[in-house]
Amino acid sequence: MRLSDPELRILVLAPTEKDAKLTEGIFERAQIDCRCFAGLPALCAELDRGAGAVLVPEEILAGDEANRLILRIAQQPPWSDLPVLVVARLGADSAAVARAMELLGNVTVLERPTRVAALVSAARTALRARQRQYQIRQHLADREESEKALRINDRRKDEFLAILAHELRNPLAPIRNSVFILRDLSAGGGEVAEIAEMMERQVNHMVRLVDDLLEVSRITRDKIDLRKERVELSSIVRAALEATRPAIDAAAHRLDIEIPETSILLDADPVRLSQVLANLLNNAAKYTDAGGHIRLRAREDGDAVEISVCDNGTGISREMLPRVFDLFTQATQGSIRAQGGLGIGLTLVKRLVEMHGGTVTATSAGIGLGSEFSIRLPVARAEAAERSGPEIDTVKALMRRRVLVVDDNVDAADSLAALLEHLGVETFVAYGGADAIEALPKFQPAVVLLDIGMPDMDGHEVARRIRKHQTDHVTLIAMTGWGQEEDRRRSEEAGFDYHLIKPADVHALGALLRSLEQPAAAVRLAH
Repeated sequence: MRLSDPELRILVLAPTEKDAKLTEGIFERAQIDCRCFAGLPALCAELDRGAGAVLVPEEILAGDEANRLILRIAQQPPWSDLPVLVVARLGADSAAVARAMELLGNVTVLERPTRVAALVSAARTALRARQRQYQIRQHLADREESEKALRINDRRKDEFLAILAHELRNPLAPIRNSVFILRDLSAGGGEVAEIAEMMERQVNHMVRLVDDLLEVSRITRDKIDLRKERVELSSIVRAALEATRPAIDAAAHRLDIEIPETSILLDADPVRLSQVLANLLNNAAKYTDAGGHIRLRAREDGDAVEISVCDNGTGISREMLPRVFDLFTQATQGSIRAQGGLGIGLTLVKRLVEMHGGTVTATSAGIGLGSEFSIRLPVARAEAAERSGPEIDTVKALMRRRVLVVDDNVDAADSLAALLEHLGVETFVAYGGADAIEALPKFQPAVVLLDIGMPDMDGHEVARRIRKHQTDHVTLIAMTGWGQEEDRRRSEEAGFDYHLIKPADVHALGALLRSLEQPAAAVRLAH
């Protein structure tokens, strides 16, 4: 008997030796591999090694042993539908055959006496069907392997983006610190002031691109979290305008703002919603020729507020319009001008708006005819939120405080210390974890600005050692390029009070240090 793949065998229940020899001879001449068994238990046990089809007589299905085969067939994997050939008496319409067809699934009935040609034909048909099932199995296995590889690659991509963002933030920190000092020293105007402003714009643009790297990861993994609170629409608009005004002014655009004078309250994450409007305003500034017209308008409509950003810029082609919110979609030449970026801004807008229970749409009459993005958000119906007190210039209002700056990057440490000294803060610099531990009792700082990724002793270990010596009066602030939620959690576990991302915004850092002078400081680890 020629041997072949066990999964292409026909397993035959042949109660007598004569039946076994006859069947083996028929299949051998047809070059079909088979194996005969005298009893159903042995045949079912052999199924574990694989089978292309099963051939059984009608009589065996009438007994209790048939349940063994029925149970074994029922345990097949989803891709499998094992062919079962049943040899029955001529013209038989027995209950056993009916039960087999109902419970065994893929059943072919051959009437006895069975012609050799009919038996061989049925066997070959069953084996061809089984081979197609094996192809489906292989396809499913290949797809599962591909999905596994994609998950691994996706995780590696996230890790790469986090590392890349961290490595890019390290050199950006001293640059931003130095630019702030340069701009402040040249506040009187002149060529130096213009250069400082230009450098600041470009550094801020680079910081936004680095942040976008991590937003890609958050979008694809659905890891964006909202911190909702009762907030006025006017404050969100004001924050968005502060972020985008430099780009709008640099292009000499005319900006018209139309928002209701009455208070409109939203249950929203103010930072994320400001990011939405800022992205739309930045897009309008980018894709509108210098001296263009941008309009930001908001109006109440029942239980919702409609916010639109409209421009008379280069517009969006009909082909591009349905895809403007897709991830990594970039305007191609001939539709709207390529202006750089990573192509995730509008994807983020759509995701954040939907997370707030709203919708966003884009319209354009075509190339050169401008565009309009409209947002619809639910309005919060409740008493007006308490207004905060007047804003304070936190950068210039710092008291003399002792701040220990710890960073193995000499440029980052020195530039941050120089910035703080410029703002009226007394500083001491340590270029490693061990130096920081040694300087702590001598300098006795109120605040420690501590880098995480240091070679000799990382920031987490430094924080744990500081907390171990019961120095609860010291405020620990992580200054790091690592900004994922897991990084914030690890900082909190190590004993940090706050987690700031490099390069820290000067105003945000100043506001935080100023808040530490108050009896009730801001919520920890929220920055």
